[in-house]
Amino acid sequence: MNDSPGNLGGKAALFFTVFVTGSAVMVIELLGTRLIAPFYGASLYVWSSLISVTMIALALGYFMGGRWADRARRSGLSLIIALAAVLTLAIPWATRPVLLATDPLGLRLGAFISALVLFSPSLTLLGMVGPFAIKLSTSTLAGVGNSAGSIYAVSTVGSVVGTLILGFFLFPLIGSREILVGTGLLLLALSLIVGLLERGRLGAAKALLPAFLLGVIGLGMVPKVLSAGHVPVGDKFRVLSERESLYGWVRVIDDSSRRLRLLTSDASAIGAASLVNGESVLSYQDIVGLIPAMRPPMQRGLIVGLGAGHMGKVLHDRYRMVTDSLEIDPAVSSAAEDHFAFKPTGRVIVGDARYEIRHLTGPYDLIILDCFTGGSEPAHLMTVETLEQLRGLLSERGILAVNFVAFAQGPNSLALNSVSRTLAQAFPQQAVFISEPGKEFTDFIFLAGRQPVDIHAPGLSPDQTAWLQERVFPVDPAPGTVLTDNLNPLEHLQIAKSEHYRRFLVDMFGGDLFVR
Repeated sequence: MNDSPGNLGGKAALFFTVFVTGSAVMVIELLGTRLIAPFYGASLYVWSSLISVTMIALALGYFMGGRWADRARRSGLSLIIALAAVLTLAIPWATRPVLLATDPLGLRLGAFISALVLFSPSLTLLGMVGPFAIKLSTSTLAGVGNSAGSIYAVSTVGSVVGTLILGFFLFPLIGSREILVGTGLLLLALSLIVGLLERGRLGAAKALLPAFLLGVIGLGMVPKVLSAGHVPVGDKFRVLSERESLYGWVRVIDDSSRRLRLLTSDASAIGAASLVNGESVLSYQDIVGLIPAMRPPMQRGLIVGLGAGHMGKVLHDRYRMVTDSLEIDPAVSSAAEDHFAFKPTGRVIVGDARYEIRHLTGPYDLIILDCFTGGSEPAHLMTVETLEQLRGLLSERGILAVNFVAFAQGPNSLALNSVSRTLAQAFPQQAVFISEPGKEFTDFIFLAGRQPVDIHAPGLSPDQTAWLQERVFPVDPAPGTVLTDNLNPLEHLQIAKSEHYRRFLVDMFGGDLFVR
């Protein structure tokens, strides 16, 4: 077997091949979160599963690719790349049945097995390209180190370029399914080019026929793959809009049987309104709507986590407050304005809260931190450092309100204890209210500030005071952990919450509604 690099058109052709396949590896890995997150959430466990599966697949590919390169006589790189292309094209088609099949395994195991089944076949084959290319580029044993270093360097550069192109350009403009199809077609084209270059080593039939046949199969799959995501969700649901952003799959869904309009981001419901009158049906917002009456006058507010925008409307209509809104996802902001009648009374700032709050100018009389819904936890927004930044934006009499979904009692309530203990590091006073008394799993509203919270304030009616009194909830901070930028186990503490919440949504609306 002649191993000179000239048999594949020279080292330039090999470098181009590993550059493209290196790009494809990162595209597939990153797109994995966009396919799995709507069902399992965009948590640390999903990311850990995808990274682990990628490493496993590449390790297996390196091993298999090396053995194949040493023993192959009738096949070459074109076959490996063509197989990877077909398996990449199959990912969107297989996503729905795989996710539904792994649902009984729970959040962590389900996410890992889903990633393993969906992505390891194509990633393993792409991992095989590197060792095979090293074999082809090495004419003597003395040059193997240089060849290996050059091949993996170019492949890594390809991965970097693929990551940047995907994140900066493709993600904001094109859906995940379409990007995967494009990646598969690019690999098919590459396999035919490589097949042409391998004719001198393998002969025309062996070099081109497998890639051509797999190319035909791949092209035949494209229409079915593109239509695989459009599965009816039943007569009682109507999807009014859907948009894939850098941060999630944002949809507005009408549920006619419950007369609800939902705003969802991946597997989280971040807004819900009545189809009858358009008002919010989230009970924790009833508590938030009474906060300005506890400490009047409040004139300026900040909401971190816009959701459907109902809280800003209530604060303006009742108290004439001007409220700035800070939301990381532009798709959420657009959905709130287009489908939930959200009308800003202050600035609408689109960006990550940790960055943006450093550039805001206070003082605010009320800051509402509403990012900790039933789905994934933005743990970096619940640390002593974040709370100290928010404290710096509050007026002397200002109140920070934190909405937090958690278990009320038992070992799974450590997250609640930890939030209380963390708030105590930044604020001398706090009070906690339970959204739905008697429920084990619900929303909790933490009110924190420099001064005590008075539910007997003159601005509250006797009925409102009595209603709030029923919802006062004692939280013992002692068992909790102080959450900091250095040590923040919030996602770990909320594993049971995430599992419970996802199961609640799937049971309530059906799994099909949360699968791409």
